[in-house]
Amino acid sequence: MFEKGYVAAQSSHSRGSTVDLTLFRLATGELAPMGGDHDLMDPISHHGAKGITPIETKNRQYLCSIMEDCGFNSYDCEWWHYSLKDEPYPNTYFDFPIRATRALLGV
Repeated sequence: MFEKGYVAAQSSHSRGSTVDLTLFRLATGELAPMGGDHDLMDPISHHGAKGITPIETKNRQYLCSIMEDCGFNSYDCEWWHYSLKDEPYPNTYFDFPIRATRALLGV
């Protein structure tokens, strides 16, 4: 997965400037067909992939155009993955300690 570019040793998600997202129909709450599930590590997940339906292609292009118009770059291997073009910390990987608090534990 690392060699094929699907998994990074350090994730840009930790910088808070990368998101994974999809489209859904507001009226029904159903996910829009995108031609492969989120996190499917396969060539079918690439932008411009062959073998998906015209509707799935259109939905991917629509999501991409929205995100690019809002200042994000797409990642060629994952139709759902977008990173902010002007990241405030492009070379930083944050590592925050996570611990349960009383509020999270319901105590």
